[in-house]
Amino acid sequence: MIVVTGGPKEPGSQGRPQAGMTVMVISLFFVWGFVTVLNDPLIAKLKGLFSLNYAEAMLTQFAFFLGYFLFSVPAGLVLGRLGYVRTIVVGLMVMAFGCLMFVPAAMAGTFLGFLGALFIVAAGITILQVAANPYMAMLGSSATSSSRLTLAQAFNSLGTFLAPFVGAMFLLQRGVAAPTGASAAALRSARVAEALFLLKPFLAIAAILSVMALIFWLRRRAPAPSAGSAGVGLRFGHLFSNKRLMFGVLSIFLYVGAEVSIGSGLTNYLMQKSVLGAQSAQLGLNASDLLSKLFHQPLKFNAAQVAGAMVSLYWGMAMVGRFVGSAVLAKVTPGKVLILHALAAAGLAIVSSQSAGVAAAATVLLIGFANSVMFPTIFTLALDGLGEDTSSGSSLLCMAIVGGAVVPVAFGALADVGGLAFALLLPAICYLCIAVYGWFACRQTAAAIAP
Repeated sequence: MIVVTGGPKEPGSQGRPQAGMTVMVISLFFVWGFVTVLNDPLIAKLKGLFSLNYAEAMLTQFAFFLGYFLFSVPAGLVLGRLGYVRTIVVGLMVMAFGCLMFVPAAMAGTFLGFLGALFIVAAGITILQVAANPYMAMLGSSATSSSRLTLAQAFNSLGTFLAPFVGAMFLLQRGVAAPTGASAAALRSARVAEALFLLKPFLAIAAILSVMALIFWLRRRAPAPSAGSAGVGLRFGHLFSNKRLMFGVLSIFLYVGAEVSIGSGLTNYLMQKSVLGAQSAQLGLNASDLLSKLFHQPLKFNAAQVAGAMVSLYWGMAMVGRFVGSAVLAKVTPGKVLILHALAAAGLAIVSSQSAGVAAAATVLLIGFANSVMFPTIFTLALDGLGEDTSSGSSLLCMAIVGGAVVPVAFGALADVGGLAFALLLPAICYLCIAVYGWFACRQTAAAIAP
């Protein structure tokens, strides 16, 4: 995602805040949060479906987050040409097309087909983010822009909280065991039959996205700020010597990579016998019995669904932490807050990797709370003092989200060698590096204000 500077206002854009359009744009934040985190239960399913090792399964996130890196600047150019509302329509339709591509992927029964579909979905999300973030800030007076963006981010967090639960119910309803077949043809047929059960949520999402695109298209002539010459004139070369910014770029890379790695491996981690294997199976039986009595019809939840649903707690902790963190950041230096949260995340990851049972599960889920304020805090610290180079610096930081493509693959490779508990040491190292950045930022701030 790149930051787009607003150009001159189009006629009529100075009027009253468009409450209806504001609500519509907020819905976009929910949608891309939901679709992004739906990858977590999907990874667990694809790993079993195609008999993948962990490194191969993490290629799912590689394909997804690579889209952020490749499409950020092109999306900015599209925004400069089409304007906010039409660009949003393009983003929604690209996402819908990507969801529909799950159909040929399932019918072909190939992992590569699913990767291609996810790559297209990620392209659509990138286009949406490039347009929706600045548009949200401009839908009303500048005095209330932070409030609107905070509200939108809250709905984004709500989407990330709900996605694992919904994904577990639909994507993991047949468990995560690998299909079997007496021959290559029989195995392929079994995989296709199993893959077809993944389609319902993605077809539903495609339909919802298409309706949203139609609604935005009908509002395409609504007064809106000009996107100006988005994506043009970004200057990067001289910024590479800015230590504060480049350390921040590395920190964003490591943070997104660590957060995505943990979320992606969490379903399989919780299902392990050494963590919640037996408990998740029993919880599934208890939930099945309770809901069957409540709805007067037989319902059955397996261990994979229970573990997948618990991933919602990881993202829910992040949602709660953002509200708490916003209050703390008003009183405590951002660098110190970053150090505290990064050290807490590293400590929790290490403790979980060396623990078992409920302790291992609780500590890894609590990392979500520690993650909560890291991204915006790193972002703010890295851009401090850039002045007219803020837009270019922001672009570099957003492109560093590609860490979500690279680090999970390394996490998966470590898991293949020593198990998921061992692999948690990689996110721990990432968090320790981020803590060092917090210390570095504190030192720079102290030096700047020293007499």
